[in-house]
Amino acid sequence: MLIYKIFRANEWAALQAAGETTGAPVDVADGFVHFSTAEQAAETAAKHFAGAEGLVLLACEADTMGEALKWEVSRGGALFPHLYRPLQMDDVLWSASLPLIEGRHQFPEQMQ
Repeated sequence: MLIYKIFRANEWAALQAAGETTGAPVDVADGFVHFSTAEQAAETAAKHFAGAEGLVLLACEADTMGEALKWEVSRGGALFPHLYRPLQMDDVLWSASLPLIEGRHQFPEQMQ
């Protein structure tokens, strides 16, 4: 199953340069890297990245993250994937820009 991480361009660049990251400031503060499922990603973008430009969507395979990936109750009682180790470049299957068009982030077709 694919899970998704939304990063700002500078956070994505830092991951590419270092090969791993403990995530965005909210991830570091919470002690895990926040992910969303395909069904949750658009709401995550609207809630936490409203109006933000220069976003990048990362796709990762949940099944390869082992026991470091926990499914925990979050927004609205839904289970969200949380990664309790640094995110590695090797975890990233693909990335895509999330352009902001008429106030909404446009997600790539391969998520459908």
